[in-house]
Amino acid sequence: MTQTLKPIPKKDLVVVNNLVKYFPVRAGLFQRVVAWVQAVENVSFTIRQGETLGLVGESGCGKTTIGRVLLRLVEATSGEVIVDGTDIFGLRGNELKAMRRDMQIIFQDPYASLDPRMPIGESVMEGLNVHRIGTRQERFELMLETLKKVGLEDYHARRYPHEFSGGQRQRIGIARALALRPKFIICDEPVSALDVSIQSQVLNILKDLQQEFGLTYLFIAHNMSVVEHISERVAVMYLGKMVELTGRDELYANPLHPYTRALMSAIPIPNPAIHRERTILKGDVPSPLNPPKGCRFHPRCPVAMEKCSQEEPVFKEIKPDHWAACWLVG
Repeated sequence: MTQTLKPIPKKDLVVVNNLVKYFPVRAGLFQRVVAWVQAVENVSFTIRQGETLGLVGESGCGKTTIGRVLLRLVEATSGEVIVDGTDIFGLRGNELKAMRRDMQIIFQDPYASLDPRMPIGESVMEGLNVHRIGTRQERFELMLETLKKVGLEDYHARRYPHEFSGGQRQRIGIARALALRPKFIICDEPVSALDVSIQSQVLNILKDLQQEFGLTYLFIAHNMSVVEHISERVAVMYLGKMVELTGRDELYANPLHPYTRALMSAIPIPNPAIHRERTILKGDVPSPLNPPKGCRFHPRCPVAMEKCSQEEPVFKEIKPDHWAACWLVG
């Protein structure tokens, strides 16, 4: 009799609880704080080991801020971030430096994130030098190996950033993040500045590297088609708040939140014979300096009720592994 082995459930590599980030607005001669930009407000989610969580939303909704706070590139106002069982907000000095080996980022603008005076081989080796991994020769060989993993050759190591195309520079950014062999990589809109044909190449590289090294990604984007291609689960943000979170297939087949449905309706269909009914949102995104009372989406929501403007909906599990914050579905 053959025995069917049950798959081992993946553990949560990253756990985010009630994350808050406010930025001060200063004015006057003494630069006193006169207001606060509520960039991220009580956001909670998990990322399972080896998966890709897509984080989507309009520009200014707090996606990049979450990514930078997770890496402690900016400090959180409050909340908790646990990476592989360690509360990273409690780390200092050498402990934090050691943890940074396991967490890396691929920036949106590959040219701005590379030192124009440094050959790209030195840029890729910089993290290896900082953490003193191996000998100089071992670091050099690891750098060459990493460049080949992203489709570049040995001779590219001697060239400078301005000698590469946009797609090649993004490959360099991926190589730099991969050099330390991290567990968790934040991809901050890594293909938004690239041509469509180059986007697919970079996305395929990311997926191949994930399978080879068991990487975990937080993939930040505003292109819903790209997110559908690369993510296992998708989180939707609006004005600093999480409004929906579920598996990719479930989200694209059955979006619950009106904002998610509006985003879905904007995805172009590559067939001129098929017409999709668009949901046109009225007005502009409110200012995070003074977000609306109640549901933050209600001033633009086509199905808002009176309750939406008075009480803030709770982000809760509507059905198994499908979370949303909306009075219409809660």
